[in-house]
Amino acid sequence: MDLSSPRRTVLAVPGSSARFIDKSRQLPVDAVFLDLEDAVAPDAKVAARDKVLAALRDQRGWQAPAVTLRVNDWSSPWTIGDLMTVVAGAGDRLDAIVLPKVTDPSQVQAIDLVLTQIERGAGWPLGRIGIEAQIEDAQGLAMVNQIAAASQRLVSLVFGPGDFMASLGMGSLSVGSQPSGYPADAFHYPLMAILVAARAHGLAAIDGPFVGIRDAAGFQASAAKAAALGFDGKWVLHPDQIAAGNQAFTPPSDQLARAQRIVTAYQAASAQSGGAVGAIEVDQEMVDEAGVKLAQALLARSSVLGQ
Repeated sequence: MDLSSPRRTVLAVPGSSARFIDKSRQLPVDAVFLDLEDAVAPDAKVAARDKVLAALRDQRGWQAPAVTLRVNDWSSPWTIGDLMTVVAGAGDRLDAIVLPKVTDPSQVQAIDLVLTQIERGAGWPLGRIGIEAQIEDAQGLAMVNQIAAASQRLVSLVFGPGDFMASLGMGSLSVGSQPSGYPADAFHYPLMAILVAARAHGLAAIDGPFVGIRDAAGFQASAAKAAALGFDGKWVLHPDQIAAGNQAFTPPSDQLARAQRIVTAYQAASAQSGGAVGAIEVDQEMVDEAGVKLAQALLARSSVLGQ
C-alpha cells in the first residue's frame, strides 16, 4: 500500500455478504477492507472466505485505490485458514492485511512470516502486502510503541474503539460514542498514544468506527476530533458516512490559502535576508520556522489529496 495515497475513509465490508461487497465496488472511499472478523458470524466464517476470494478474483475491481482484508485475530481458530485461503489465493489483489486485537509485537511478526512464505511460494515480490495493526484493548495500547516497530510491512495503526471500551469498562453501549457522565473526551488518550506511535515509525493513523449510522452529527463530531489531532482517516460503516468522512479529513480551502501565504512570505523574507530571517509576521501572527513546518505539512497533505 502506498502511504502517500489518501486514507480519509476506509469502508468496512462484511465478507459474508456478496451484496455488500458488490455495492462497495463503486463507493467513493479511499480504501475498503473486506472483513472476515467481527462482521461475520462464527458459523459463516469459512464460507465467507470463499466469497471474498471470488470477489477479489472478479475483474471488476474497486473504485477505491486500496483494498485490504481483515482476518480473524490470533486467539481465534481461523487466522491461518483466512491467510491460506484468501491471501494465498488472491494476495496479488490485496494491498494489506488488517490484523485485529493486536496485543504484542510477536503477533505482527508472526503474520509477517506467514505472508513472506505465501509471497515466496506464489512468486510475488516479498514484502508487497502490508500489515495494518488494530489496537483494541488496554494491553495493546500499553504495547503500542513496540507493536509499531514490529515489522517493515506495517503501514498503519488502527484504533478499535469497541473492544477498547469493553476492556476498560467504559459506560457506553454505542461503539465510538462518548460514555455518559464523563465530561472530557474519553478517547483522547488512546488516540494520541496511537498517533504518536504511528508517526514515530512512519505509519498512517486511522480512527475506528462510529456505529451510529443514523447519527450524522455524532459521526461528524467523532471524525472532526480525530482529524484535528492529525489522524489520516476513519473507518466508515455505511455509505451515508462517506461524504462527511472525506470532508473531515480534507484540509479546508481557507487553511490551505493561509498555509500558502505563510510559506510564500517566509521564502521571500529568507531570500531577501540571505537566509538570516528568524521570524516574520503573517496575518497578524508571528511565524518562525516551526510555523512554516506546520504550513508545509498541510500543503503536502493537500497535494496528496489532489487539491
